[in-house]
Amino acid sequence: MHNDIKSMNTTALAYIGDAVYELHIRELLIGRSKGDVGKVHKRAVSYVSSDGQAKAIKSMMNDFLTEEEQKLVKRARNKRATSRPKNADPRKYKLATGFEALIGALHLDKDDARLEEVLAEAVRIIEED
Repeated sequence: MHNDIKSMNTTALAYIGDAVYELHIRELLIGRSKGDVGKVHKRAVSYVSSDGQAKAIKSMMNDFLTEEEQKLVKRARNKRATSRPKNADPRKYKLATGFEALIGALHLDKDDARLEEVLAEAVRIIEED
């Protein structure tokens, strides 16, 4: 990861990461279905919710992420949040923010191979249930 991305505001990384992840999930689910957008949207919620993202990143922290990636996730997770959704568990929301920051950093760093690995692992973990 480049130094400018390592030092970038984690809120900005999470903002970009949220969009990248949402698009990835929508493309994945549209590809699996026959185009019923209503059903796709309902299915997407389990992937893009803070619960799903927190589950994925928590599992990846054990042995999937590099040390550098773990540092970024922890930095984003530990940043003081100025707001959060009303219905989200604060711990899960912070973990989800760390996940989104990682996705944003990999995207901005143009590390497409690693980004695809992380996205595929997140989907695999979420689909385990």
